[in-house]
Amino acid sequence: MKIAVYGKAFNQTFLPFIRQVFDALYQHKAEILVHKELNDFISGQPDFNPHNAVFSDYSDLKNKVEVLLTLGGDGTILGTVDLIRDSEIPVIGINFGRLGFLASVNKNDISAAIHALISKQFTLDKRVLLEIESDPIVFKNQNTALNDITIHKRDDAAMITIHAFLNDEFLNSYWGDGIIVSTPTGSTAYSLSCGGPIVIPQSGNFVITPISPHNLNVRPIVVSDNNKLTFKIETRSSNYLISCDSKTEIIDTNSVFTISKANYSFNLIRLNNESYLSTLRNKLMWGLDARNY
Repeated sequence: MKIAVYGKAFNQTFLPFIRQVFDALYQHKAEILVHKELNDFISGQPDFNPHNAVFSDYSDLKNKVEVLLTLGGDGTILGTVDLIRDSEIPVIGINFGRLGFLASVNKNDISAAIHALISKQFTLDKRVLLEIESDPIVFKNQNTALNDITIHKRDDAAMITIHAFLNDEFLNSYWGDGIIVSTPTGSTAYSLSCGGPIVIPQSGNFVITPISPHNLNVRPIVVSDNNKLTFKIETRSSNYLISCDSKTEIIDTNSVFTISKANYSFNLIRLNNESYLSTLRNKLMWGLDARNY
């Protein structure tokens, strides 16, 4: 199996886990490509193979690897969206922190997880992506998001006004700090912290969640992901922010943004011993009796 390994620079405490990942891959005779940033980190460390093939971007991966393995957390997986784009290369994440919604393989289960991966004991969990378009173009060819797209005022700015349209029909004007448009995947991220609902993947929905709305009767709304959303921004300040997952740009004009479902999916690998619901229960500690703590 040809596997690409993606991760960013780590501190030295993660080296034993990184070494365990590579040892397990070599043991199963996997053909490995290592992201340049990760390769730069490990190349000076003892006991690492300095002759791994290296990749940098989308063109190095499309039609060339079977799986992309990430080392880090959910943020690391979000960073792969622009790497794989429409290639739909399946992604699996080993979490070096606490349990993640996306990177759900515990760092203490590395050997078993890689064995299951090589043995193809997994299913593909297809996740919807958001796509944003604007004139002028903001994110160019990196305009898709797995979690959410957010329009937000600057920290020192007055509230902004966002006029929202659903399939070109006026929906509402939001006065406040901003607005979040999230996928079901992103419903457990920023949207959840702003009072949005949890939406199960494959529900076929987007969530529009206001951030600190001035009108307290404004609430999150769930819409079909077949809809086209358009937002017109007004602000008394000189600029505001727009984020596409972890990518953020400063906008200095009263622009119009269109958000819709991308025409391709993000394939998340789920090993046969895990599920979204089990991850949800563990992450949110559902079913635990708080009186015991």
